[in-house]
Amino acid sequence: MRIIAIDPGYERLGIAILERDNRIDRLLFSECFKTPSKIEFNKRLSMIGKEIAKLIRKFKPEILAIETLFFNSNQKTAMNVAEARGVIIYEASRNGIEVKEFTPLQVKMAITSYGRGDKKQMIAMIPKLINIEKKVRNDDEYDAIGVGITCLASIRSVTRHM
Repeated sequence: MRIIAIDPGYERLGIAILERDNRIDRLLFSECFKTPSKIEFNKRLSMIGKEIAKLIRKFKPEILAIETLFFNSNQKTAMNVAEARGVIIYEASRNGIEVKEFTPLQVKMAITSYGRGDKKQMIAMIPKLINIEKKVRNDDEYDAIGVGITCLASIRSVTRHM
């Protein structure tokens, strides 16, 4: 089973591809995809859609795991992130990929066993939960990997209860 996991944004988008094969979880790919702040917002959305479509074609995931929107005090930013999420979910749906959404609290619980875990705790725990063979350079990339691990854990717990 393959998962494309996303930490949504429109300036920076954390992306990870994880795979479970014979009960072994592996990170196949991760990146922080960036859009230039100088271009129009609609073109940034188009860039995001094209990148997601390219990765779907390349890796053929079965599930999109995406973090739900955390509303902060900046409503314009929240609206733009919501629109980016829409593009990402559209690309997954258009390709017949199941969509699973996780709250930041669920991700923190899955990774640190504590819903109020901070970034340092998340970054320290992720390599203990999945083998990472490359240098991860950005928090957004770690966040996407965390969303993917959360999805794998949720699938594991559902399978166990059947």
